[in-house]
Amino acid sequence: MSVAPEVHEFQAETRQLLDLMVHSIYSNKDSFLRELISNASDALDKLRLESLVDKDLDVDTSDLHIKLVPDAEKRTLTVIDNGIGMSRDEVIELIGTLARSGTAELRRSLAEAREKGLSEAAAEELIGQFGIGFYSTFMVADKVTLVTRKAGESVGTRWESTGDGTYTIDEVPDAPQGTAVTLTLKPVDTENHLYDYTDKTKLRQLVKRYSDFIAWPIRMDVEKTVPVEKPESEKDAEGAEKEDAEKESDEKKAPETKTVIEEETVNSMKALWAKPRSEVSDEEYQEFYRHVSHAWDSPLETITLQAEGTFEYQALLFIPTQPPFDLFMRDSKVGIHLYVKRVFIMDDCEELMPEYLRFVKGVVDAADLSLNVSREILQQDRQIRAIRRRLTKKVISTITEMRDSRPEDYRKFWDAFGRVFKEGLVNDFDNRDALLKASVFQSTNSEEDLTTLADYIGRMKSGQDAIYYMTGESRQQIVNSPHMEAFRAKGIEVLILSDPVDEMWVTSGVEFEGKRFQSIAKGAVDLDDDEDEKDEKAKEEQNKAFEELLKWLTETLSDDVSETRLSSRLTESPACLVGDTWSMSPQLEKLYRASGQTLPKTKRALELNPDHPLIVALNKAFADGERDKLVPTAKLVYGMAVIAEGGELEDPAEFAKVLAGQLTESFAGGSES
Repeated sequence: MSVAPEVHEFQAETRQLLDLMVHSIYSNKDSFLRELISNASDALDKLRLESLVDKDLDVDTSDLHIKLVPDAEKRTLTVIDNGIGMSRDEVIELIGTLARSGTAELRRSLAEAREKGLSEAAAEELIGQFGIGFYSTFMVADKVTLVTRKAGESVGTRWESTGDGTYTIDEVPDAPQGTAVTLTLKPVDTENHLYDYTDKTKLRQLVKRYSDFIAWPIRMDVEKTVPVEKPESEKDAEGAEKEDAEKESDEKKAPETKTVIEEETVNSMKALWAKPRSEVSDEEYQEFYRHVSHAWDSPLETITLQAEGTFEYQALLFIPTQPPFDLFMRDSKVGIHLYVKRVFIMDDCEELMPEYLRFVKGVVDAADLSLNVSREILQQDRQIRAIRRRLTKKVISTITEMRDSRPEDYRKFWDAFGRVFKEGLVNDFDNRDALLKASVFQSTNSEEDLTTLADYIGRMKSGQDAIYYMTGESRQQIVNSPHMEAFRAKGIEVLILSDPVDEMWVTSGVEFEGKRFQSIAKGAVDLDDDEDEKDEKAKEEQNKAFEELLKWLTETLSDDVSETRLSSRLTESPACLVGDTWSMSPQLEKLYRASGQTLPKTKRALELNPDHPLIVALNKAFADGERDKLVPTAKLVYGMAVIAEGGELEDPAEFAKVLAGQLTESFAGGSES
């Protein structure tokens, strides 16, 4: 029973995105062909892999290829493959919609950039963050028709759209296996970089530029002129007349010819990872990167690796310039394709690259694996684990070299991928030292420049035995924290760690060159290493003067604080909250609670600045016996300490009520006097 044609509407986001694509987001419209050929190549890879895995799949894999069919009269270009094909549901999911997180963000970014005068380079960078390759066809076509049949199924599907907000889905009983995409091309407009894509010379040029390395043959019918072969009887007659012909004038007859159609392979099919780096141009690497990553940007770094001996393999890896939109999503993919002896095995091979290097794209071609290897087998394979270790070390060392020799490129890398890269500090203990050496951090040493840990240690004060840091949600919040006051006053540098992942690795017992990491918001801080006996005596007297107030505050605020004590880290603020050495920071607590975990309340110590006028006055009032009246003030001191560190009050309304009452009493007292 056939299914009637159906008309569907694009999602609102997809419709707006298509409008941007149609109206020339950027000038390099030639790239549409690269996207179609790349998709076709993936389909061929998947069919060969499926045929190895599923022995019952009745498919012919003897002549897998891609074919270009231009038609100048009809103004169409068709890209055909005999690969895996798609089912009706897959067409609707993968082609009919752009149901992917990030589409709205891309549309908004493109629209904003367009209003500001979008350059081609800027557009490519934006598009490179989102996978929208198929939709690039609407830059050159008034109508796009896709006919496909999945291997193993008997009925095909036709998808068609003019990019005007709707598309149709229809059943095609006699569709061949694979996929054919037919573009009804727009008129040629060279001023707007819209060329004649039915011109076979142009198509050869584009394939050579963008897709020459594709492992499958890309074919195109071409007309060739060949001599006409004559029957043997005519050849004998000609021989007999030869002598007479020689006596004739020197006029020569043009040989008889005819025009025939031949199939020409227009790509070289040479695997770039198997060629010496000296034989590959930067442009070839760029196009290969775009093929394997389905991105539109250019790689920031290209890494080649060839191993011989016990395990033989070749690798070609890329560090992107732009992060993909799904970099921090749970279902984001590791972009490494696995080949065995140049036979595609799988994409997104998680076993070849740790999760914190998931931004790395490329291919690994192993010589000794089985062609029907599965993901379960890979997880246990000794060779794969060895390759992973080598690739990981190579990527880390390349990033370190980039930092030392190309600081501008490194800063681009760090801004794009630093948060992800630091995830390795949490779970990759084998490479932790190398990761720390390759990383940079914000610090109080400079508002603009980032610092390495080695440079931080080189600037440490005499006698300093720890790398001081503070975590928080932003640089501004951390720099303005009361905890920073004494360090700022004494010129002691503090690392500013504002990424969520920093909360995890910095508390895991990590050290660098024998120096431990010490939070300035936890534990006791003693910056007066050269205190003399006089200072010690003064401190003892001060503690004695505040002893009763400290006990009372600890009792009064017992629901919120573990103890109250005088502080040596405050110079300007009246109070701050300090955690125990191994306690969880407020930011980390917030992260866990945001993920749905329930945590017991953590009480921290309330430290008071004994030289602050508010604390001095509070101690005097307490000594004068006004204890009951001081309860609201005690709550305000605690609340101010929470706010000062960027924390959240449990009951903001109660705090506001207490503050209003205190202010009212203060003004009333002032007016009476």
